[in-house]
Amino acid sequence: MRVAAWDGHMLHDVAIWRPAAPDGVGDLHRGRVTARVRAMGGCFVALDGAEGFLPESEGQASEGQMIGVRITRAAQGGKGPRLSARLSDAQTAMLGSGPPALLARGPDALARLQALHPQAEIVHDTVLHPAFPPELEEAWEALAAPHAPLPGGAVMQVHPTPALVAIDIDLGAATGARESKQRSQREANRALLPELARQIRLRNLGGAIVVDLGGMTAKERVALAPDFTRALAEDPLQPRFLGFTALGLAEILRPRIHPMLHETLAGPHAAGLAGLRQLCRTAAAQPAQALALRASADVAAALQADGFAREDVRARTGRDLLLTLDRTLPPCRCVVETA
Repeated sequence: MRVAAWDGHMLHDVAIWRPAAPDGVGDLHRGRVTARVRAMGGCFVALDGAEGFLPESEGQASEGQMIGVRITRAAQGGKGPRLSARLSDAQTAMLGSGPPALLARGPDALARLQALHPQAEIVHDTVLHPAFPPELEEAWEALAAPHAPLPGGAVMQVHPTPALVAIDIDLGAATGARESKQRSQREANRALLPELARQIRLRNLGGAIVVDLGGMTAKERVALAPDFTRALAEDPLQPRFLGFTALGLAEILRPRIHPMLHETLAGPHAAGLAGLRQLCRTAAAQPAQALALRASADVAAALQADGFAREDVRARTGRDLLLTLDRTLPPCRCVVETA
């Protein structure tokens, strides 16, 4: 399920909600401390089906102790979830006794966006009327690309790495019609910063982010520090502009709580769900035609494990999902075809 805050012209926030595979942020668990690691400043806690890390700043416990924790950062980047033992009285009352267990789910994607936009009307799909008009579909699909247009003809390129997210700005034609090169580059970069901040928010880029502006020397870029701070001010995660490196790269630190959008859209499960969405669209346009999804081995396995998605397809199309395995397809591929 795709959730978007949309004012009819522009996207403000997006999120993906997979009921069969939630990211776990906000979940309340009863867990068992398995190991204290002083060098890392915390301990590992066994959860129901996973293992998380509890920093000392969020609570302390001894090995073997049963404690209540909630997930404050989703598992991502090859690391397990981050935990906190700071619980409300109501959450503490739910802990009880017994082995590690999930006690309560955190807010889903719809609830998160509704909290950010409490006055917004909620519109959802019906069989005949999709919630996303064509222009919203186009704006959503554009977020899957590693690049985005910026004001004045500039373009941003997003390059995620395990350590940080690098963003490169190509001014392109943004300075073509301006007077002095130095002034035109400064004004072009200043003009694109609000949209750059919006793209960072929409794509949920997190952790360490470095931005290489277009043109300008490292010394000249320092003058744009207040503009960076203003551009980031409306982000609810309150990212911090840290300044410029000696090379002139702008440094931003944005909390990494939910997985970044490009991570969520990658992998066999994401590919399979995109295929199911296409199958449902085709079925709505051709209701008399029986359809099947032909999938690679990894996609087929992911969809077999997602009973919620298969049931949703049946509710939308009136038919059970016909899923066929094709080992000749490359990984993360599937094809909608007539049955």
